Amino acid sequence: MDRLSNTVRPYAWGSTTAIPELLGTAPTGEPQAELWMGAHPGAPSRLTRPTGPGAGTRAERPLTEVIAADPERELGRETLRRFGPRLPFLLKLLAADAPLSLQVHPDPAQARRGYADEERRGVPVDAPHRTYKDAGHKPELICALTPFEGLCGFRRPTEAAALMAALGVDSLKPYVDLLGAHPEEAALREVLTAVLSAGPEDMADTVAEAAEAAERLAGAHAPYARIARHYPGDPGVIAAMLLNHVRLQPGEAMYLGAGVPHAYLGGLGVEIMANSDNVLRCGLTPKHVDIPELLDVVRFEAGEPAILRPEASPFGEELYETPAAEFRLSRHVLPPGGTSADLTVSAPQILLCTAGGPRAGELTLAPGESVFVPADEPVEVSGTGTLFRATVAV
Repeated sequence: MDRLSNTVRPYAWGSTTAIPELLGTAPTGEPQAELWMGAHPGAPSRLTRPTGPGAGTRAERPLTEVIAADPERELGRETLRRFGPRLPFLLKLLAADAPLSLQVHPDPAQARRGYADEERRGVPVDAPHRTYKDAGHKPELICALTPFEGLCGFRRPTEAAALMAALGVDSLKPYVDLLGAHPEEAALREVLTAVLSAGPEDMADTVAEAAEAAERLAGAHAPYARIARHYPGDPGVIAAMLLNHVRLQPGEAMYLGAGVPHAYLGGLGVEIMANSDNVLRCGLTPKHVDIPELLDVVRFEAGEPAILRPEASPFGEELYETPAAEFRLSRHVLPPGGTSADLTVSAPQILLCTAGGPRAGELTLAPGESVFVPADEPVEVSGTGTLFRATVAV
C-alpha cells in the first residue's frame, strides 16, 4: 500500500481552521475547503513508486498515472470491467464555513444524453455555460465529523408555504398561494420555476425583505438569514426555503442521489462520490444556471430526508449503506487493546484516518493521513483510532 499526498482545494466557502486542526498543522489564513483523495484528473493524489525495474529508484507519481500504467493490477479485474481504467470514486474531507451552491446531479441516462448533446454541439468542456463535463452521474454521501448542517430534498409544500408566509413579505404571497393550490409535485415545480425565472431586480428586493424578516424571526428562519448574508439578492435564498433543513451529528450521514436538490451549509465531514463533475446549480452561486435542463433533472418529490447511521458488522466495520455502485464507505473505530482486522478485498481502497494513530499494514496514520491499497493487496488494520474505508460496492 502507499501513503498518499493529497491536495487541498481553497474554495471561498471553506473553513480556514477545520482541516488544519484535524491535520495538526498551522492555519494559513486562507480557506481550506476540501482535501481530495483519489484519482480525479483535476487534483490526483500522489504516491511514491519505483520508476523502473527493481526498487532502487523511487519517485512521487500521480495516482492517475499509476493506474493508467497497470489498471488491472491497481483496480482489480472486476472493477476494471465495470468502470474502465479509472478509480470510480473520489474521497474528500470537506470543511464548509459558508453555504455551498444549491445543486442537483443527473442520473446516468441524463448524464450520457446531456454530455453527448453538448459534445455534438461543440460546446467547449471548460466553457462557463457548459452543463455536462463528462458522461457520468454523481451520487454522493456526506458523513459528519462535527455537527453538520445542510439542505436536502423538498419539504412538504404546506410546510414551505408556512415558512414563507411567516415572513410577511408581500412578494412571496404568490409562491405561498401556488404551494397550496396544486398537488405536491406540480406545486414544487411551479414555485421553483417561478423563483428561478423571476426578474433579477424584483428577486433582489424580495430576497432583501425576506432576509430582514428571517433575521428578525430567527428560530427556523435563521438559516435563510445566514444564507442571504453570503448570497444577497440570490434567488437560491428563496429556493432554499423549499428544502428540508438537516442537522447531522458526528457519525451520521446523508446520501444524495440523482435529482435531489441539496446544499451544504456548514461543518466538517467525510464525503465520497462517483468520480464525476456533473453539477446543475439552482442558486447560491455566480455560476451558470441552466434552468430548462435543471427542471428536467430535478425530482419534485417531497418527504423527510433519510439520515443514515452506520450498520455494525461482527468484524468491527460500520457500513453506510447506499445504492451507489461506484463507492462503498465504512468506518472502523479501533478501541484501545482491540484486535486487528483484515480488510483485504479484490477492489481498490483508500483508508483515511480521522482520529488516533491506527496502523494499516506497516504504516502508522495520523489524523488526515490516507493510504491507497491496490486490489487484492493484503491489508490489516490495528492500533487505536478511527479509519474510514472507501472502496467499490460489490
